[in-house]
Amino acid sequence: METVKKHFLSDMGVMLERSMRHIFRSLDTIITVTIMPIMFMLLFVYVFGGAIQTGTDNYVNYLLPGILLIAIASGIAYTSYRLFMDMQSGIFERFHSMPIARSTALWGHVLTSLVSNAISVLVIILVALLMGFRSSAGVLSWLAVAGILALFTLALTWIAAIAGLSATSVDGAGAFAYPIIFLPFISSAFVPTESMSGPVRAFAENQPVTSVVEAIRALLAGQPVGNDIWIALAWCIGIMLVAYVFAMRVYKKRV
Repeated sequence: METVKKHFLSDMGVMLERSMRHIFRSLDTIITVTIMPIMFMLLFVYVFGGAIQTGTDNYVNYLLPGILLIAIASGIAYTSYRLFMDMQSGIFERFHSMPIARSTALWGHVLTSLVSNAISVLVIILVALLMGFRSSAGVLSWLAVAGILALFTLALTWIAAIAGLSATSVDGAGAFAYPIIFLPFISSAFVPTESMSGPVRAFAENQPVTSVVEAIRALLAGQPVGNDIWIALAWCIGIMLVAYVFAMRVYKKRV
């Protein structure tokens, strides 16, 4: 068992290195993923920010959690695309003809998504600091924020894996990401849900993005988190587990 585990970790490291090499050879993917959320942040802060009532004088602080989630949702589309291209090229079959753990080829893409999205998140936070973002959060709160973002990334990445493995075209592989990118706009990411109409407010208050945004916002502000963090964790872990099971089934069926 120890030998299998050791080989699995070493094989997964090789697959992660392979996927990361592709990322660094085409840095435009990370640049593209970060530019759109940064443009949204600039637009809402400097154009719409003065007209939006959020109960805070620093709109960047209010806005940042939602922008980070949009960046992650944009980034996972590339994971789906890279998986689709590997499926079409037959590289998985070639890997499986070698003495390696079968699932490591898939895990390499998943971990690459985690690393590349972490880079995008870091760049966006640095830009937010230049725009006036300030946080009174301590080290533990920042670690909690990092943990929530990592779980959110993994949950969406396994959904991306399902799309990438089962898609029949490049457009189909990435199309699933658009509804996910749109979710933060119908949440408390940009405006308080109290300002929304009845049906929209009901949806916004009971979808996963709102709880994740509220938990991150409270942690960054050094305020009590309440139940939001547990709801956010439940959403992220639940989606991740369900998506993982379906992704592995599709992987075993298609490869």
